Amino acid sequence: MTRRFTTAFCFSAALLPLFSFVFSALAFAQGGSGASNESTVRVIREEKHDVSAPLAELDQMTPAQPHRFSPRLLKILPTAPASNQPEYAAPDLALQAVALPPVAANPGLNIAGLGQGHYGFLLEYSPPDTNGAVGATQYVQWVNAEFAVFDKATGALVAGPTEGNALWHGFGGGCETNNDGDPIVQYDKIADRWVLTQFSISTLPYTQCVAVSTTSDATGTYNRYAFSFGDSDYSDYPKLGVWPDAYYMSFNVFLDGSNFIGANACALDRNAMIAGNNATIICFQQESSVASLLPSDMDGTITPAAGEPAFFMNFGKNVLQLWAFHVDFTTPANSTFTGPTVLPVANFAAKCFRSCVAQPGTTQLLDALGDRPMYRLAYRQFPNGVESLVFNHSISTGVRWYEVRSPNGTPTVFQQGTFSPDPNTRWIGSIAMDQSGDMALGYSVSSKSVYPSIYFTGRVAADTLGSMEGEQLIISGSGSQTGGQDRWGDYSAMTVDPADDCTFWYTQEYIPSTGSFNWNTRIANFIFPNCGASSGATAALSATKLTFPKTPIGQTTSLPVTLTNTGTATLDLSNVATTGDYAVQSNTCGAQVLAGNNCAITIAFTPITKSTRTGILQLADNAANNPQRVTLTGTGMSIALSPTALNFGSEPVGQTTAPQTVTVSNVSAASVNITGITIGGEPADYTISANTCGSSLAGGTSCSLNVSFNPSKKGTRNGKLNVANNGGGSIATATLTGTGTVN
Repeated sequence: MTRRFTTAFCFSAALLPLFSFVFSALAFAQGGSGASNESTVRVIREEKHDVSAPLAELDQMTPAQPHRFSPRLLKILPTAPASNQPEYAAPDLALQAVALPPVAANPGLNIAGLGQGHYGFLLEYSPPDTNGAVGATQYVQWVNAEFAVFDKATGALVAGPTEGNALWHGFGGGCETNNDGDPIVQYDKIADRWVLTQFSISTLPYTQCVAVSTTSDATGTYNRYAFSFGDSDYSDYPKLGVWPDAYYMSFNVFLDGSNFIGANACALDRNAMIAGNNATIICFQQESSVASLLPSDMDGTITPAAGEPAFFMNFGKNVLQLWAFHVDFTTPANSTFTGPTVLPVANFAAKCFRSCVAQPGTTQLLDALGDRPMYRLAYRQFPNGVESLVFNHSISTGVRWYEVRSPNGTPTVFQQGTFSPDPNTRWIGSIAMDQSGDMALGYSVSSKSVYPSIYFTGRVAADTLGSMEGEQLIISGSGSQTGGQDRWGDYSAMTVDPADDCTFWYTQEYIPSTGSFNWNTRIANFIFPNCGASSGATAALSATKLTFPKTPIGQTTSLPVTLTNTGTATLDLSNVATTGDYAVQSNTCGAQVLAGNNCAITIAFTPITKSTRTGILQLADNAANNPQRVTLTGTGMSIALSPTALNFGSEPVGQTTAPQTVTVSNVSAASVNITGITIGGEPADYTISANTCGSSLAGGTSCSLNVSFNPSKKGTRNGKLNVANNGGGSIATATLTGTGTVN
């Protein structure tokens, strides 16, 4: 939609030194209510830019930081009245009901990040605002208020920890003197450059400090910039995304650091900053009804079409909201910020903002920041032209995640899900997608019985829409955060390796031992084995469903399934897993199955309770149809008969054998009603001669039945002892066999 602008050329005293220009603009909503909103486009010229010395020299030149006697708890400003009241919502129709086997991803590095006791890091603030990015050969992590460079192949520390403001040593102003945090580190995959940014708010004016590396080496030199928003616009919670025509940023703006006036959507002149030239920011300040926008951040190698706008998203009441930002640095008045397109989603109640996440052994609760989407808004375009945005936030029932397709056409919610496999709280997530459409979602986990820990889950493109596979642990916490500290997060980062466009890297915080100001962080990577695969291996299973016989609780029955490699290359089998009351009893497959060969996997069913029990067998491998799954179904029974087969041998017709005893056991803890005991098959040939079973059987107790054989005819005579009950499975049976003879 075309938008017209009237040039205002309004200069305020606060903005004159910045050579800022303000243009009036009319922004029309699309896809929502159809209402229009006044908006302004603001052009902010840099305060200064230069080229730094190499990072190693900056480290040496920077004087020791004036660390505070005690670490400081950082505040976070709510964009609406903050609450820690219990959340309520209508039933979550996106809540994933079926538990899948552990996520079919192979773990790689799992190393300590910055935190207390690691690499000489000095903990100054809480929370850490954990984030990081992976580049060509390095991984850079930045937390409040230091960053470090790691070798991504070995995990070895290459540089740091470095104070954030050391990057601006010799630059002057707040960027050099203040180390205020809220950092973001990004890797520009298009230009192979690092982008590092944090704000300066301890002194006026409020300033955003941005550094763009001159090469792909994070330890080299940087083009450094400072952009000021003046003395009154406190720009909190900055988030950055990489796009071909700009570095897009979002801020929550508070007038004089107190009253929320709305989100600010901004575009930084990427091409100028890569070249080290004069640069500007173009911003659209939103009304106070718009908060916590996330800018799209490109993953992969396929760039958006020339001139395609960047996207910004947040959420409202049971909706997602999508904006499009077209920037024109040559003629700023041609820039547009249109939206929102409103996309209905399954009902949810946002998780609380203030303290509501439980921890073991303490009444101290942690913040959930459920009022805002979690970093990043990851964009990817596939070879078939499909464009996707993935997005997550914390809700009362778990981590809600979405995939939105066709954001530049007719946007649709292609899939959505709420991940919450147990009652523990999952929050502060980050999500991304690899080149094959596999997704990974990392997050924190905590409850009254689980210390704050780090987990991840994921899915492959072949999985049922809206579902994530079972979670995997990255590191267990060993303590709770105490000392009156409720701050947690405020964000984490899931990024995709540009070298293979397959390996996910995740960084997040955890607590190693109970205390205050003692957080640690972790850096881990993993890969889905089929990502980018064209191995020629094909996995075929002999069955897609196994139905097990009725089985008493605690007892085991088994069934086999055959795996055949019908392809032309070796099948690399990385994982065989089950869910529910099922386990791998035997596996002849090993790590590889040669082309044309097969192997057997035997699954054991051991019910832990009565009634129908379902599960899944999942095989993870390098086949194009990875993972392969078999649905498992069985019935658990409270009543067990022993023995389950009686053979009376040969007996003359008209005579009766000595009785054989069948023990009827209630293997559950609950009482079971016995509703009938009968003989089926050829009942005239078998007699129940004694019965100690009443109308009910208490948990863990037994009774007995005596059965005799009195054949009425010669030949094999088959019967069945049936014990009807309400303990699952309806009827427990024992087979009866005998042979009638004629003297």
